[in-house]
Amino acid sequence: MNTQTQTLHEIYKLGLEALREKLGVSGMLRFLEIYDSGSGDYTKDRHKILKEKTVEELAAKIYAKRNKKV
Repeated sequence: MNTQTQTLHEIYKLGLEALREKLGVSGMLRFLEIYDSGSGDYTKDRHKILKEKTVEELAAKIYAKRNKKV
């Protein structure tokens, strides 16, 4: 199956069909209820949050948090 020549709508329909086949109708509906593609602009948010942070600073924070939980 070549998804490169299919429209997004066709891929969506095939995805729903696959979910229905594997999960049944109720399972498909439950999956669709919990699925969330999110919103906003992750890249802009990430740049704002991590502004002027070095890799070393971020790594130090990660290690510190990990050590606190242990």
